[in-house]
Amino acid sequence: MPTRLILGIAFIVAISLGIFTVLMSPRSGELALMALFLGITALVSALAGYVAYRFGWINLSPTLRWTLLSGYVLASVLTFFNVWFSAQLMFASAHDLLLAIVLLIFASGIAMILGYFFSSTVTERILSLKRAAEKLANGDLQTRVPVNGRDELSALSMTFNQMAEQLQDADRKQRDLETMRRDLVAWASHDLQTPLASMRAILEALSDGVVDDPETVKRYLNTAQRDVMSLSALMDDLFQISQLDAGGFPLNPAPSSLSDLVSDTLESFSELAYRESVKLEGQVEPDVDPVFMDTQAIGRVLNNLISNALRHTSAGGEIKVHAWRSSQGVDVSVRDTGEGIQAHDIPHIFERFYRGDASRSRNRGTGAGLGLAIARGIVRAHGGDIRVESQIGKGTQFTFYIP
Repeated sequence: MPTRLILGIAFIVAISLGIFTVLMSPRSGELALMALFLGITALVSALAGYVAYRFGWINLSPTLRWTLLSGYVLASVLTFFNVWFSAQLMFASAHDLLLAIVLLIFASGIAMILGYFFSSTVTERILSLKRAAEKLANGDLQTRVPVNGRDELSALSMTFNQMAEQLQDADRKQRDLETMRRDLVAWASHDLQTPLASMRAILEALSDGVVDDPETVKRYLNTAQRDVMSLSALMDDLFQISQLDAGGFPLNPAPSSLSDLVSDTLESFSELAYRESVKLEGQVEPDVDPVFMDTQAIGRVLNNLISNALRHTSAGGEIKVHAWRSSQGVDVSVRDTGEGIQAHDIPHIFERFYRGDASRSRNRGTGAGLGLAIARGIVRAHGGDIRVESQIGKGTQFTFYIP
């Protein structure tokens, strides 16, 4: 700060001497005398400015308006001193000197009044920012300040508004996370309670000897086994969701055969599709392979999408998996002729624990509402994305791409 002050004053002295030389063509003695006058007044001005800066004069001011006004007063006093000192040394007449003093006092007063007026416009904008910051600190995250002009205060106002928007977004996300946490507890409790209650009833019946018929015992044990598998699947889903949330979902991509993966996945669902009387087929274009992907993870995506399609496709319907090359990489679609998705459900279909119709889901098989959320997380971990198109009564198509 002192260095900039000294360099600035030295620059003004040099400019003044240059203008004096061009306009008045002085002799060397006159130029030296002018340089002496300017040097003395510049030294006094520099010392006054440094003392004000060094002893924290600005920090003693109660408001920014008084700080700016004090700066104008100091500048006016130094201007008065510089002109008065130079006039004294130049032996100006008493009449001219008194006239110069009056004019200097008038000019200084005008400068201070204008300075106060302009400083008020600056301080009002700063006070507006201060009031907005206080509202923001009290929790009013919708607070914004008007942006007028293109100066530093305007830039500060824009930054403040951006900060307020980010805080509002963070608060919204925090509320969403809190809602998701409550949903997690509610849905997980429900999905855990149902198979556990079933297994408990089965075990109590077997333990108390209520059931002794071999066929009934076998049927009870098969039911308990399905409940265990349901619990295991739910635990796997919760574990994968936690990995996706933490950004630590492990991927091991490598050049792989998508056609083999689609074929194996369809084969694993063929028996279930046969029992449900649903036609299941797939088509992979010849130029698709190889695909750089994590085979196990993309297999999980296909499993989730086909499983979801089977739950919502009635007997006599069909499900088709299609893969082809596109400008963005490899596209894979899973299309069904099921009941479709309500328009108001589509924006939320990839949210965890979301069920457009929980009772319908229960009737067609268990589901924790995590499958589509996991599918989207895996696809995005590959750098791709997934979308859904659906019409009520005509079916649904999920399409994802792998770059």
